[in-house]
Amino acid sequence: MPDFTVYKGGPSGIVEAITHADPPKGNQVLIKITHSGICGTDEHYKGADMVLGHEGVGIVQQIGEQVKDFKVGDLVGWGYTHKTCGACEECYVGHDQYCENRELYGMHNFHQGSFGSHAIWDASFVFHVPEGIAPEFAAPLMCGGATVFNIIETYNIRPTDRVGVVGVGGLGHLAIQFLAKMGSTVVVFSGTDAKRAEALRLGASEFYATADAKELNIGKPLDHLIVTTNFKANWALLTSLVRPCGSIYPLTVEFGNIDIPAFPVVTRGVTIQGSCVAARSVHNRMLAFAAKHQVKPIIETFPMTKDGVVAGMQKLRDGKMRYRGVLVA
Repeated sequence: MPDFTVYKGGPSGIVEAITHADPPKGNQVLIKITHSGICGTDEHYKGADMVLGHEGVGIVQQIGEQVKDFKVGDLVGWGYTHKTCGACEECYVGHDQYCENRELYGMHNFHQGSFGSHAIWDASFVFHVPEGIAPEFAAPLMCGGATVFNIIETYNIRPTDRVGVVGVGGLGHLAIQFLAKMGSTVVVFSGTDAKRAEALRLGASEFYATADAKELNIGKPLDHLIVTTNFKANWALLTSLVRPCGSIYPLTVEFGNIDIPAFPVVTRGVTIQGSCVAARSVHNRMLAFAAKHQVKPIIETFPMTKDGVVAGMQKLRDGKMRYRGVLVA
């Protein structure tokens, strides 16, 4: 296996570098990367000495001697979780994304990511891209799609439910589509009216602008509320929109605290539910659902070069991405 090109973060910005890897062995697969999503989590690590990117799609070029589910030429992808132990309680019950011994983007395997020419991963966390999903649309599903679909699947959101989505961005525009395609009533909240038409086109039934709102009259309260915005949410307002025993899912990755008023949560039995990407079984169902129902991210493409990485991440940082950036080799 020759050396391969990667794009790393660091104190001085994005740098192009070379990573050496031995040929795949055991249960490993070598993937020639064709596309990579640009995710908000990549922004968190742009100053770290590590290869960026975790929404990868590409072609299997070589496999280890123990690989059974993939062959050379397969179109595959991978996401935020790289590997788990397979032997802990979380792995046994199918919550493998919470494995205590997991290998995750940003914490392990700093020498490779999806911003590059190739990567070698354990086949257990590589996924077939179904027919009907083009690779440029598959890439953002590997983290963004998995993150929102995990809530629907794991916490039993039903077609009869009334579900709120806060934010029409990289995660929110996918959540609207998944929920609408499964039949739920989707109620969207955004700061201004600027994205009203887009939200309704994607499948929202109702839309409310929340800037400066002290209260909102939305009629029937929500069974579930998925919060995807990167801006500081008005938790007092949002908590008031959920029915007794309803659930709120804060999805934004941030390192500070979430300031949620305790009284309405306690007295109305509201659940604040954390959620992180998806277990492998859920990830595969997400891809199958997206292929069957034509759930497609809205993307902007950039070349898989240093300049392309810089430009794509800058647009994301400026809040101007509509709605997922994709690097194309």
